[in-house]
Amino acid sequence: MADPAEYRPAPGTIPTEPGVYTFRDAADRVIYVGKAKNLRARLSNYFQDITQLHPRTRQMVQSAAQVKWTVVHTEVEALQLEYTWIKRFNPRFNVMYRDDKSYPMLAVSVQELYPRLFVYRGPRRKGVRYFGPYSQAWAVRETLDLLTRVFPARTCSKGVFNRQRQLDRPCLLGYIDKCAAPCVGKVSAEQHREIVDGFMSFMSGNTRSVVRQLEADMASAAEELDFERAARLRDDLAAVRSVMEKQSVVLGDATDADFIAFATDELEAAVQIFHVRKGRIHGQRGWTVEKTGDTESGPIPEGAPDPALPQLIAEFMVQFYGDAMDHARVDGAEDTDGTTAVPREILVQADPAERDNIVDYLQNLRGANVDLRVPQRGDKRELMDTVARNAAEALTQHKLKRTGDLTARSQALEEIKDALFLPEAPLRIECTDISHIQGTDVVASLVVFEDGLPKKADYRRYRIKEAAGGGHSDDVASIAEVVRRRFKRHVEDKLAMPATDDGTVFAEEVDAQEETTGVHKFAYPPNLFIVDGGAPQVAAAQAVLDELGVTDVALVGLAKRLEEVWVPGDPEPVILPRNSEAMFLLQRLRDEAHRFAITYHRQQRSKRMRASVLDGVPGLGPKRRTELVKHFGSVAKLKQADVEQIQQAPGIGPALAEAVFTALHSDTSTI
Repeated sequence: MADPAEYRPAPGTIPTEPGVYTFRDAADRVIYVGKAKNLRARLSNYFQDITQLHPRTRQMVQSAAQVKWTVVHTEVEALQLEYTWIKRFNPRFNVMYRDDKSYPMLAVSVQELYPRLFVYRGPRRKGVRYFGPYSQAWAVRETLDLLTRVFPARTCSKGVFNRQRQLDRPCLLGYIDKCAAPCVGKVSAEQHREIVDGFMSFMSGNTRSVVRQLEADMASAAEELDFERAARLRDDLAAVRSVMEKQSVVLGDATDADFIAFATDELEAAVQIFHVRKGRIHGQRGWTVEKTGDTESGPIPEGAPDPALPQLIAEFMVQFYGDAMDHARVDGAEDTDGTTAVPREILVQADPAERDNIVDYLQNLRGANVDLRVPQRGDKRELMDTVARNAAEALTQHKLKRTGDLTARSQALEEIKDALFLPEAPLRIECTDISHIQGTDVVASLVVFEDGLPKKADYRRYRIKEAAGGGHSDDVASIAEVVRRRFKRHVEDKLAMPATDDGTVFAEEVDAQEETTGVHKFAYPPNLFIVDGGAPQVAAAQAVLDELGVTDVALVGLAKRLEEVWVPGDPEPVILPRNSEAMFLLQRLRDEAHRFAITYHRQQRSKRMRASVLDGVPGLGPKRRTELVKHFGSVAKLKQADVEQIQQAPGIGPALAEAVFTALHSDTSTI
């Protein structure tokens, strides 16, 4: 890899104006495109101490051989040029929200004399109008099948059309009135074009006029006693309403808007966009991408927003709406001034970076005003929460899909083995995490993965007894306590197990002992034990293992800041490739341990807060308090009881029952 100092521009040669820059490799291929308000200030960040750069940024600058830039007049011009170059060069280090070609779409060949309706996958072509994409192919075909009852346009290929024209008889669809049969002259080219225009108008969201016309025609046919035609129109109306029902009404004010939300972790981001037209969800799309160096974030505290979110939203909007405008031009839509590609209202999860420039860019695309804002309340806020939940679910499913892949799991275990120089792949891995709030209710979790999958039956939870205060040293002490309690149990259980003369313990004998004693075994050690933290946590854990004489367990720590893997006694961390299966599996372990610890911590905190209502009652000690709550089932049910009912609990007299009742009803802030 190249040394960035070799191609760093001379001091003072980089302009201070806004512009777009490209990093290029030795073959002059563009590997990254970026923009800046001040080129000199932005580019200088890439040439600082290389150890301070994020891993992906470090990889990018080491892969490059030169950097070039182009000065523009305004920041909006920089946005436009950045989008153009990303599309042209397809740089591998940029976040790319690619137009997934696997999504099916409804297409109309508008430039043909007799336009055809068909299902299509692939890149867009001129002379074809597209609707979609749809998430499921069956949904496209079902929609087309229902709508051809009302809009009997041609759906056959050119070969079938020409063959039926030569035979001078329609195909089956023509006989059952699901095609107007222009091939045999049942309708003229102009009449067929009107049918196709009606179909495109309906698919564009103009559904009310179609419904009103069908209802009027059905009523007219019934008045004329043409019941056969009225029945056919009734079925057509049912088909139209069936299609409309698939687009659920979410906003009652006929809003046209896009809703955009992200879900992120340290390395990846999932985005979902809901297209709402006339108050109905007209479409939904999503992507999961890997963050770049410019959008990378460190560990994200529980419930805190991702600091990289504004930049992610800005990059997504530039790429998505730039692509949408290109598609509108390619589709040959009549309205190519941008109002089809960019809606009047765009609602986002958080304000994007350089918000004013993004608004100017979108308004230039649309040719009209764009309202870009964060919804605060009401139906739009609720829909934004729904979009955010979809994004979070998409990110979760993306991770689970990789976890469920046997090949990926095997590769991850082999990569961990090679990176840590283990004698064999770590088929059993355990990970621990600490959770507390300023030293209160300190708890720990221990999660177990076997063959790369969670083994929840072996999960453990610990209430930390020795550490308190919530500082860095207390986290270290908590880690030491968890390791001691876990492996002390391992040593004790191992000594109690039946063994051969050479000390070998057989799994069958262990299982038999478990069945007879009723005690769940936790005796055999993991191949790899992970603590959440860096060098101090690893050192504390290793000291405990040495104290207990445990030598058959590999120990590492996973630090959140740069996803570094720390090995005991090694002054430098092991850096795994950020997109490797090994890194993904370690993150999955750490995240699961964090989730399990947080859940237990919330339970303990909630239990303590519930019990605190009765703490100050004279004569009600811990034992009586526990028995009282157990008698009623919960503090909430206890609060609903009167003095006489409280007095019926074991060990509670009249005076104590009165004191409990008074304490429960004098504190209205709890429960």
